[in-house]
Amino acid sequence: MHYGEIKNCDIANGTGVRVSLFVSGCTNRCKNCFQPQTWDFNYGEEFTSETQEKIIEMLGKSYINGLTVLGGEPFEPENQRALLPFIKEVRKRLPEKTVWIYSGFTFEELTTDGSHPHCEVTNELLGLIDILVDGRFVEEEKDISLKFRGSRNQRILDATKSLRTGKAVTADI
Repeated sequence: MHYGEIKNCDIANGTGVRVSLFVSGCTNRCKNCFQPQTWDFNYGEEFTSETQEKIIEMLGKSYINGLTVLGGEPFEPENQRALLPFIKEVRKRLPEKTVWIYSGFTFEELTTDGSHPHCEVTNELLGLIDILVDGRFVEEEKDISLKFRGSRNQRILDATKSLRTGKAVTADI
């Protein structure tokens, strides 16, 4: 997996102060995407064990609330497979930190067998995160007044409750 950027002290992509990882690779290719360079799976730098340790060190600061993963598309199957061990390690070493993932795929797409983003690790990855912001960016639904999302069709979901019930459950944030 490659990544385009790591932001320390990000306040735009989730509650509190966060570390954000922008992964590379996206087949959604939303019109007027704010990061079209990240559509390329080889954009940026390779995600290595050193990258992982750098992020975990950043997350260890007391003023950091958690990790946000966005892109590109974290739920492209090849990205999920690379993210799963990383998120497991974050959960093991920093269980008090929250994990948000932004995806252009909807919760329903992610949890439907046979859909493009659903693979052998999808449910496990979803089970490790707190918040899923789902849905493609839709230019016609753009609304700059929305908190933590760019278009009205996107949802902020409680990943744990959504998985448990099998339905998208809006997060109380």
